[in-house]
Amino acid sequence: QLEESGGGLVQVGDSLRLFCRASGGYAMGWFRQAPGEEREFVAAIDWIGSSTAYADSVKGRFTISKSNAGNLMSMQMNSLKPEDTAVYYCAATTKSGPTVSEHEYKFWGQGTQVTVSS
Repeated sequence: QLEESGGGLVQVGDSLRLFCRASGGYAMGWFRQAPGEEREFVAAIDWIGSSTAYADSVKGRFTISKSNAGNLMSMQMNSLKPEDTAVYYCAATTKSGPTVSEHEYKFWGQGTQVTVSS
């Protein structure tokens, strides 16, 4: 249902863009999980692609966007920090708005590793 791409190893301050393609039109989001930590919300976008929500830790640095042609979501990550290192998961929900709670998401991608080296 969801196909992610774009993770990798970067240096502090670098940028990276993650992509997620869905098989249908959904509101979508990104979550991340660092080693030994709980999975946490990062960003979300509504099914139209006009309304967004962000975790405070990434606000101003990350930008989520969505193209309904091809059902492609992306997240531009700028000014990356070591604490951004995690496995990033794409998720899709049948809710219409940008959704923060992971329990509202029905479909999940396999995850893509982002490592920020200092």
